[in-house]
Amino acid sequence: MEELLDKGMKNAKNVILTGCSAGGLASMLHCDRFKDLLPMGTNVKCMADAGFFLNVKDVSGNRRFEDFINDVVETHGSAKNLPLSCTSKMKPALCFFPQQVVQEIQTPLFIVNAAYDAWQIKNVLAPAIADPSGIWYNCTTDIRNCSTAQLQTLHEFRKEFLNEFSAIGTSITRGYFINSCFAHCQTEMQITWFKPNSPKLHNKTIAKAVGDWFFDRSPFQTIDCPYPCDNTCHNLVLQPQKDSIA
Repeated sequence: MEELLDKGMKNAKNVILTGCSAGGLASMLHCDRFKDLLPMGTNVKCMADAGFFLNVKDVSGNRRFEDFINDVVETHGSAKNLPLSCTSKMKPALCFFPQQVVQEIQTPLFIVNAAYDAWQIKNVLAPAIADPSGIWYNCTTDIRNCSTAQLQTLHEFRKEFLNEFSAIGTSITRGYFINSCFAHCQTEMQITWFKPNSPKLHNKTIAKAVGDWFFDRSPFQTIDCPYPCDNTCHNLVLQPQKDSIA
């Protein structure tokens, strides 16, 4: 950041910190500290895409993702980089989960997330280690293959997501675009960001919703109806070597 500031970023009038997936999580965890690096009066905001990770039990009833995050924190000594307002109240690993820290963020924040986040469903809710017989494989790679019972589990995942997401609050400085697509990282590609056939909520693409919020043209706080109601989705089809969009 020091190098970027020296190269002219300190003179910027509008600055946004953003990232996708782990980068989306980082953009929330470091949002306020990022703002503090810039001169007072700069319009600084943060946007997190697919970074709202849940601390949920997997299909076998275990919280393996929490264990994984705990190992990350211990291996990298991450506690010192997490918000003190959170680590002073609970173990540092839990402060990696946005629902524990988002209410403390003072800088304007916009969150883009799929309520049926494809990465989380495949790696947190139904990872291979929790599904040794492989009955979840077809569902977690293509939501169209899910059985009625599996779809019900995914709907419960969405409910838990929305419950945890409520921690964001209702401040006008907060924005969010929560659709019901089977997707992960929707701001990285034009097809899901700003194409005529991109995902829409209230007839706005993600790019339009974020742009209107960032430049204070209009607020945007919208949560989609449950799958499969949204026909603007570009749902992922996960493959062993690559991901494609259906």
